[in-house]
Amino acid sequence: MKAVHTELHRSHDPQFFLVRGVVKRTTEQPERADRLLKGLKDGKHQLVEPTTFGQGPRARIHSPEYLSFLSEAWDAWTALGDSGPEMIGNIHPVRHAGTYPTHIVGRLGWHTADTAAPIGPGTWAAACAATDVAVTAAQMVMDGEDATYALCRPPGHHAYRDMAGGFCFLNNSAIAAAHLRLKHERVVILDVDVHHGNGTQGIFYARPDVYTVSIHADPIAYYPYVWGYAHERGEGPGLGANLNIPLAIGTGDDGYIQAMDVARRAIESFAPGALVIALGLDASEHDPLKGLAVTTPGFRRIGQAIAKLGLPTVFVQEGGYLSDILGANLTSVLAGFEEAR
Repeated sequence: MKAVHTELHRSHDPQFFLVRGVVKRTTEQPERADRLLKGLKDGKHQLVEPTTFGQGPRARIHSPEYLSFLSEAWDAWTALGDSGPEMIGNIHPVRHAGTYPTHIVGRLGWHTADTAAPIGPGTWAAACAATDVAVTAAQMVMDGEDATYALCRPPGHHAYRDMAGGFCFLNNSAIAAAHLRLKHERVVILDVDVHHGNGTQGIFYARPDVYTVSIHADPIAYYPYVWGYAHERGEGPGLGANLNIPLAIGTGDDGYIQAMDVARRAIESFAPGALVIALGLDASEHDPLKGLAVTTPGFRRIGQAIAKLGLPTVFVQEGGYLSDILGANLTSVLAGFEEAR
C-alpha cells in the first residue's frame, strides 16, 4: 500500500491544551508524524508526495466564511498588537439569533468549538497540505489503487463545515469522501478513532449519499461529550445514514471487533462504491488519552475486518498520540488489511 505524506505538516506546532482547568503541552505534536513514518517504514510502504489540488476540494466541504477566516486569521491576530503566541478563543457563541462578527476575536470564537484547536502562524499552511495529502490518496484509489494511506496532520474529523475543534481545522476524511463522490454514487466513512467523529457527522448529517459510521469511547464520559450517541441517526434526507457505536471506557480487542462486525453489516447494506477509514490509533491501550484498550495485535484484527468489506479504501490518519507503540500500531493495522485482501 502506498502512503502519501508531506513535511509541510511541521509548520503547525501547537502548544496550548487545557485539561480540566490545567494548561499542558498539547499531545498533537509534529513528533506524531515521525513515529507514524517509522511505522510506515517498518511496514515497507512506499511514500508519495501529494499533488496540490488547491481550494476546490476544501470548498466542497467547508463554508466560504470559514475558509476565509482560517486563511486570514494569523495576520489579523498579530495586527492587534497585544495578542498572544497562539489564537485561542475566549468566546464560543452558541449562535442563537447571533450575528456573524467582523472582529478577529469574535470570528475566532464563532469558528472554534473549544480551546483544543489553537491557531499558530503555520496552521493554515499545514491544514491545507493535509487536505492535499487526503485528496491525493483518494485520487490514487480512483485511478486504480486498491487502497492508500494518507498521513494527515493536523487531523480533521472534529472539524465541522465552519468550526474547528479537538485539534482539527479542515476535515480531511470528509474532503476525501467528497472527492471519491466524483466517481462513486455512495461512499462510507468508517471512523475508528477513540473519539466520535462529530465534525464528520455534522457535515453529512442530512445527506443520504455519504454514510458516516463511528466506533468510539462512550461520550457520556469522554470527548466530545455532546455528540456521538447511538440515537443520532441523521436528519431529513440523511435519516438513517449515520451510525454511532459508543463503547464502554476501557473496551479491549474482543469488544471492539464485535463493534466492527455491527459496522460491517450496516456498511454492506448501504452498498457503497468506496470506503474512507478515519484512522485513529488512539484506541490503543497505551495512548495518553486513555479511552479504550486495543492492543497492537488488536489493531491487526481491525485491519483484517476492514479488508473484508472488499471496497476501494482510503485510510486517512486522525488521532493517535505520543506513545512508544504508535508506529507499531500503524504497521499492524495496515498489515492486517493487506494480508486479508
